[in-house]
Amino acid sequence: MKTKPLVYLLLATALMLGTSPAWSQLVKITPLGSHDGEFCDRDRATLFEDPTGVRILYDAGHSVTGGDDPRLGVVHVVLLSHAHGDHMGDRRLVALNAGTCAKPDTTSAAPNSTTAEIAAAKNSAMIMIVNMGGFVARKVEKIRGKPTGGCAETGGSITVPQTAPCLAGVQLGGTKKVKTAGAENAVEITTVHAAHDSTVSRALLSDPERKNLEPDNVSLSLGAPSGYVVKFTNGLRVYLSGDTGLHTEMRTVVRDFHRVNLALMNLGPNAILPDSAAYAINDLIRPASVIATHPNEGVTAGGIVRPNTRTRQFMDLVKSRPVYPAVSGRTMAFDGSGTCMTGCDAR
Repeated sequence: MKTKPLVYLLLATALMLGTSPAWSQLVKITPLGSHDGEFCDRDRATLFEDPTGVRILYDAGHSVTGGDDPRLGVVHVVLLSHAHGDHMGDRRLVALNAGTCAKPDTTSAAPNSTTAEIAAAKNSAMIMIVNMGGFVARKVEKIRGKPTGGCAETGGSITVPQTAPCLAGVQLGGTKKVKTAGAENAVEITTVHAAHDSTVSRALLSDPERKNLEPDNVSLSLGAPSGYVVKFTNGLRVYLSGDTGLHTEMRTVVRDFHRVNLALMNLGPNAILPDSAAYAINDLIRPASVIATHPNEGVTAGGIVRPNTRTRQFMDLVKSRPVYPAVSGRTMAFDGSGTCMTGCDAR
């Protein structure tokens, strides 16, 4: 009896339905930018979904409307790299697609921040540097009118979903594990060094503290800035650079120890220039693939990267590996080796 044609038919059907074993083991990554189908100036927020269902939001920033943004869905974990307003979210979108790609239309998110609003609305576990975590947790407490507790860790892991927002504070190098109920394996999240600053926007401070600081034009530091290494259950190891200049731990810790195979590289002239960012990828980190994010410029028109942008320069300087612009709403899916299997466009 000839069975091969039937086997091929079943496999083809499974692929079309998105139910093949290979598809089920992909990590889905979705940028949430200010303008659908574009890569724009304020874009930072990124959603990750592990094959086990753990969903992680990284650096909510300005390109969301707050806790009610319909694109968010379930958010089990909120990560925040540092306290600057464009990451913590001292402003929010007026509406999706409002304004231009180069200058989205935003309004104040004070006194709460988009990070706190989302964590409060989604009962998220907040994994971030201790000082900053305490600050955001107090914002969540004021939004909800209830204290924000620590995240319970059963068997060494935070089990999601949580019934209320919780704080899992860490120091540089600290690791937290997160898993869904019944899952065999956990997602592992580690903070790593970033060469930057972590002062908070004065707009997010209480009135007495803000008034004390205004005469000297200074603000408060909320501990060390960080990046993250996230190890997903399919083997994908992702470096989230945060805002950073070049530093040697990109090689020694991120590459040699964690062996990352996908890098989300923050761009922007206040932290790193295209040639430095390309050097970090080509010579220090050496991932299989790269996602360019945090551009501080309107990068695309009609979804195509514009010439004469810093992002285009960075993409051209990176060698021997694809660079994908973080186009809003375009879900990319990666296997455990850092190879994009669907949804990626390196143009």
